[in-house]
Amino acid sequence: MKQARTTWEQWQVLQCIVSEGGFAQAAKAMHRSQSSVSYMVAQLQEQLGVALLQAQGRRMVLTAAGEVLLRDAQNVLAASLRLEEKARSLLQGWEAEVRLAVDSLFPTPALLPALGQFASHCPSTRLQMHEVVMSGADDALHGGQVELAVAGRVPQGFLGDWLLDAEFVACAAPQHPLHALGRPLGMDDLQQQVQVVLRDSGQRQPRDEGWLGAWQRWTVSQPETAIAAVEQGFAFGWLAWHRIADSVAAGRLKPLPLAHGALRKAGLYLVLADPPAAGPATLQLADCLRAEAARWRAQYQAYPATQGAK
Repeated sequence: MKQARTTWEQWQVLQCIVSEGGFAQAAKAMHRSQSSVSYMVAQLQEQLGVALLQAQGRRMVLTAAGEVLLRDAQNVLAASLRLEEKARSLLQGWEAEVRLAVDSLFPTPALLPALGQFASHCPSTRLQMHEVVMSGADDALHGGQVELAVAGRVPQGFLGDWLLDAEFVACAAPQHPLHALGRPLGMDDLQQQVQVVLRDSGQRQPRDEGWLGAWQRWTVSQPETAIAAVEQGFAFGWLAWHRIADSVAAGRLKPLPLAHGALRKAGLYLVLADPPAAGPATLQLADCLRAEAARWRAQYQAYPATQGAK
């Protein structure tokens, strides 16, 4: 295997000379003698066979070749620093990777800030996230695929903490035949129309929640697809209010005037696969999710009780 002739230390010295403006300044910044700094750069230039520095007034600046080479070397230096940071994290017990399952119902405005906080606290820990629907979180926990899950229920054999409640509102496009009836709707009215439902991503015990036995249903895998299908007038469905409030305000969706059951609620829970064995990065991610869920609850505008009568 071919060995590199230059070292990270040599490139660090070169970088410091350029940033500080000269050999003496770099020596002071790096707590070295000026002769050792000069020697390392001289060795580097000899090993490469190209001049890297040139005098410009009282400052040392890069040659054209030096600019190209140092730019690439900076990427290597950054990678080496990340490697050393990761080694320190592992030495302190931080996991190399955390695996998370998140129910698609969990609000994106809460999820992304939580992940951002996690990244700032655990920069050396990889995150593997599984986006699941309904019992998909159960499967991930039972199958040992994740250390942590945001689930629509706490599976048997696990303990979980409540994060938030999501509201589902029965909706259809304004031009949908159900709105044309002009009266409170019952089960018979709904069963004659196409209903859109989400496909359970779990395999062990998939759930068929929300379907009313309509004569025809459309089953989709993503909530965004369900919302789009309802907006286009293809079907009606119970849709998460935090995802559709803007569409209702814009007139693309209209809540159905059901006599009963127009509003449903579903809880989301934070579940650790094995609390005693959870590492510090897993616990940090759990704290971030709890904090952002609490912040989201405080800002969330609930479905207005009078909306369905409009």
